[in-house]
Formats: sequence, structure tokens, C-alpha cells
Amino acid sequence: MQKLANYIDGKLTPAASGGWLEDFEPATGKAYARIPDSHKTDMDNAVAAAQRAFPAWSATSAAKRGEWLHKLAALVERDLEKLARAESVDTGKPIALARSLDIPRAVANLRYFAAAASQFASESHAMESGAINYTLRSPLGVVGCISPWNLPLYLLTWKLAPALAAGNCVVAKPSELTPMTAYLLSELCMEAGFPAGVLNVVQGLGPKAGVLLVEHPDVKAISFTGGTKTGADIAGRAAPKFKKLSLELGGKNPTLVFSDCDFERTVSESMRAAFSNQGEICLCGSRILIERGLYARFRDEFVARAKMLSPGDPLEEITAQGAVISEAHLQKVLGYIELAKKEGGKILCGGRRARLDGRCSGGWFMEPAVIENLPYDCRTNQEEIFGPVVTLIPFDTEDEAVAWANGTPYGLAASLWSRDVSRCHRLAAQLEAGLIWVNCWMLRDLRVPMGGMKQSGTGREGGWEAMRFFTEARNVCIKY
Repeated sequence: MQKLANYIDGKLTPAASGGWLEDFEPATGKAYARIPDSHKTDMDNAVAAAQRAFPAWSATSAAKRGEWLHKLAALVERDLEKLARAESVDTGKPIALARSLDIPRAVANLRYFAAAASQFASESHAMESGAINYTLRSPLGVVGCISPWNLPLYLLTWKLAPALAAGNCVVAKPSELTPMTAYLLSELCMEAGFPAGVLNVVQGLGPKAGVLLVEHPDVKAISFTGGTKTGADIAGRAAPKFKKLSLELGGKNPTLVFSDCDFERTVSESMRAAFSNQGEICLCGSRILIERGLYARFRDEFVARAKMLSPGDPLEEITAQGAVISEAHLQKVLGYIELAKKEGGKILCGGRRARLDGRCSGGWFMEPAVIENLPYDCRTNQEEIFGPVVTLIPFDTEDEAVAWANGTPYGLAASLWSRDVSRCHRLAAQLEAGLIWVNCWMLRDLRVPMGGMKQSGTGREGGWEAMRFFTEARNVCIKY
């Protein structure tokens, strides 16, 4: 039973209370590690360490801050295999996915913002009246980064990298369900000789450690990725304190398929969008809207491929579907299958708990489910399920497709599949989503803004948007 630690002021330390929480391996259903059950003393210590480090770190040149991030990226890249295995064990995702997506993206996050640190520029505006305005951007101070359980290191580095590059000091709170790679990153910071207090990692429960971070008076901003309900709670706590907030929340993302699409590519990528990481990605396309003329052909091929997507041991190289994150989450997803049946849905395949032999006999696995015959506005098509469940919906017109695509409380992502270039541009401008992919899915450029509309969040991450979020703007107007 491995014991993890907090990373505070450059040192690994247990919770001040001496309390521990269990960390479970989803593939086996068994506890395999213990993490600190952090309370107020731990969070106060972390914030105080970040405050002490801030003057020197913010005064460090942008180029030097970039060097530190490059150094950390090199160590993450060196330990790619170790980190991929840790991510697979901790989350239940296939190790091949962790190796090809999660850890390389963490490296890319660190390297991108390492370069951005020295390239970050501000604005200047000349006035006809004989004055010039320029904008100064300075780091906020101590900021909080709260990352989710589905892409733990990927999204933790997506937040801390721009915060550090902009000159802030960070207190990070990883999910208590997937603490391992944040702990391993702490060890790499120590190996790199990172200045004490610049980055601090406090493990523990969201309702305890997470709330303490959000409400701490000396934390100037919160960047959070996770569920909409938790995001609303964070906003309610942070708003009265006038903290800056970036909230990347849930989604109920549509995939729009037109009859003139590249059929093979569309089916293949729609499968990937629906079931990657067991459907536990906020960007997954969980509602597939298909033009009626193509519906039967698409449905039959999609279901045939979904039936071949059998859950397996995440540590085996051939596994494409791993375990979902917890028993409670598995039961939640299975509950939506029962709801879909009550709403008149037809289960075309899957939707049952999968039982594996051997070491994974007690794991939290589910057969990928495909459902049809549901109206666009039923609960199954309105609420985020966050699991390997997808619905198929036929449509007749463009207007119908757009109305149904937009007809949820969410607005995070969408994908559109058609060879008609005019249609693609026309519909992309109408879809209520922060990210719109045309004839592709999950093709990410780190320079572009990423975030959602409606209940999918506020603010944007990525590129200069992230750097601006983690800085305070001052306008200086000089009359000459």
C-alpha cells in the first residue's frame, strides 16, 4: 500500500492531521494507495509557502521561468512510461491511451507555455488627440488550480503551466480519485530543483481541501475543470470574494452527420468521439444526430463496431476500453440506461456491467451502449452521463439538426461531418459550442481558446487567453 504525500514548500509531507484516504484502482476495485486527508492547516501552509515564493518568482525573468518549465517537461518526457502506467492504474484508462495522449499532452502543455512565457506581449493604442495607451500585465499572486479525475496530468499541467509562466505561484488540488500523477509530478519538481513554494500540491477531498482553496482569502484566482454542479458551487463561494474564475464544466456534445459525409472516416471518428476513455472526456460526442437518408446505414455500422469494443484489463496493450472511475459512477451510468428504457429508448447494444476474469474480476467495467428511439429533449439526451453511452437521433433538415444540437443546457463542443463546405461554415456559425470540429474530433491546437457556453462554463483556457487570465491588466495613458 503506497503512501502519497502533499508537496508543500518544496517538501513532501503527510497531512498535518495524520489522516489518510484510500486510492482505488478501478480495474480491480481494490485500494492500492493512501493519500493525505488534508485540512485547513495543510492548505494554509501551502498558500503561505506560495506567498513567500511569489516575490522572487514573479521577479524572475520570463525566459528563466520558461527554462524551469522546459526542465520539468524533459523529466515528464523521460518518465513517460512510468507516468502512463500510473495514469492507467489510477484512472482505469487503457495504458495505450495514457501513453499516446495523456502524458505526451502534459509534456506539450509544459513546453508550449514555457515558450509562451518569453513571447507574451501586451497592447498599445495611439490616440489622435496626442496620447498613447499601453497595457501592463502583472501576475496575480497565489492562484488555485483544481483538476479533474478523467485526464489528471493532462489537465493539471494545462492549468499550472500558464499560471507559472505568467509569474504566479500555484496551489494545485488534484482529484482525490486520481492523485497519483500529481504526486509523481511533485517528485519531479524536487528532482528538477524547482524553487520551494512556487508549485504546491495539496491532496484530499474536494469538499474539504478544495473548498478551503476556493475560499482562502489569499488565493486570487481559481481555475477549475470538472462537473457543472461543482462549478456552480465554486462560483457561489468565489464570487462574493471577487476572485477571478475560469470554469471548464460539463457537456452534452452533439455529433452532426450529413448524408454527403466521408462515411468510413465519419463512423470511425464518431466511434472514437463517443467511447474514448470510456466516454469519460468532457468533449466526447454523446449525441449523434444523423441525416435520415443515411441513418440506417450509419446505425448498423456503428452498432457493429461498438459490439466489438469489449472492455479489458487497462494494462494490456490491446485494450481499447478500460474501467470507469468508481463503483458509484458505474451505478450512475447504469442508472441512465434504465432511464433510457423508461423514456422509450431501444438499447441496440451494451448497457450492462461487464465481468472480467483474473485480476480484474472485481473491476468497474461496462459494455459500451448505443441507444435509439429517444426524443432530443428527453432526460437521457439532456443530462451529462459521462460514460460509454451514446444516443442516435435521425433528423430531416439542417434547421432541425441545429435546433436539436443546441437544445440542451450545455455548450462545450460539437462536431460536424459533411463534404459541403458552405454548409460546414454556415452551421459552425450557428452551433452553440465553444469548440466546433469539422470533419475531425479532438484535433487540438494549444494556441486557440478552449471553453464552453451556457452551463459548460465561463472563461477560456489555452494560448494567450490562459496567460491573460492569470494576469492583471493595467492601462497606462500618457498625454504627449
